[in-house]
Amino acid sequence: MVLKITNEKYKDKYMKILNKLPAIALVAALTLGLAGLVRAATATVDLGTAAPFAILAGTPAITESGAHTSAVTGNVGLSPATAAAIGLYCSQVTGTIYGVDAAYTGGGFGTACFAGNPPLSNKTLVDNAKLDLTTAYIDAAGRTPVTIVPTELGGTTKFAGVYASTATTFQITAGAGPLVIDGQGDPNAVFIFEMNADGTGLTVGPGSTVSLTGQAQACNVFWRVDTATINTTAVFKGTILALNSITVANGANIEGRLLARNGQVTLINDIITKPTCTVASSSSGSSSSTTVPGLPNTGVGSKHKNSVSWNIIIPVGASVALSLLYLRKKRAI
Repeated sequence: MVLKITNEKYKDKYMKILNKLPAIALVAALTLGLAGLVRAATATVDLGTAAPFAILAGTPAITESGAHTSAVTGNVGLSPATAAAIGLYCSQVTGTIYGVDAAYTGGGFGTACFAGNPPLSNKTLVDNAKLDLTTAYIDAAGRTPVTIVPTELGGTTKFAGVYASTATTFQITAGAGPLVIDGQGDPNAVFIFEMNADGTGLTVGPGSTVSLTGQAQACNVFWRVDTATINTTAVFKGTILALNSITVANGANIEGRLLARNGQVTLINDIITKPTCTVASSSSGSSSSTTVPGLPNTGVGSKHKNSVSWNIIIPVGASVALSLLYLRKKRAI
């Protein structure tokens, strides 16, 4: 159907509106496309072979200062220090304890969960996990764009992205309120907190809480710091990538990983649970929990069933704009 306008007054108005439509359509398409790219810019941190570990440390030890009541779900590894310095018992670990030699004693309570050297493959496995930890640490340190936030994270809500502070530490205190990590309905939302200063890069106060909402998942939360201290009865979420040591005080509950490149990891009557990512099934609508070690840093987030395909919006918007431009020129002839 072709609309014919004979009144010159309305014809001029019509042509003015028609002339503007291509530009409007292009701006809208590009705006939506750029918004989509920003939203997808934070890819998860690829942990590689370090992903199955709840605890990784370098030297001198992994210690349990309490009555050996800490419970760890996930693998435990120490490299390059001797396995004799692993202070966790098999009864505390749901997973495998890896060492670079055969010196693990298990405190006299058995070594059934231990995998040491020989065979050499066990040493290679934990050594490679430490190398992948270093790669992940460097990856997290190089992420942009970065949002600068105050030292105190308690009482705030953070959305997907990369956060840093001009201070020397991130701090979460119970009196300030919980740190709420909001995925805004995106289970693939990634949160990276990075602290470049030397010293205690993360201090989680006694009784403080990190909580997840909006389908955010602990497997997609990363803390890249120099050292970390998690205090008594704190509830914490996310993977700590520490250059040096990680200390966890009495009675803390952590859904995440304690990965120390060079230093030690110290526990006392704590619960450490390696996080799993819940992946929604597109066929049945049901969901299942599966360990996701992390995708390569492509710079584009993973697709999920509620996502918008910005790769479609941009070309469609451009096509609409070009069609309107063609129509305008045709009517002008």
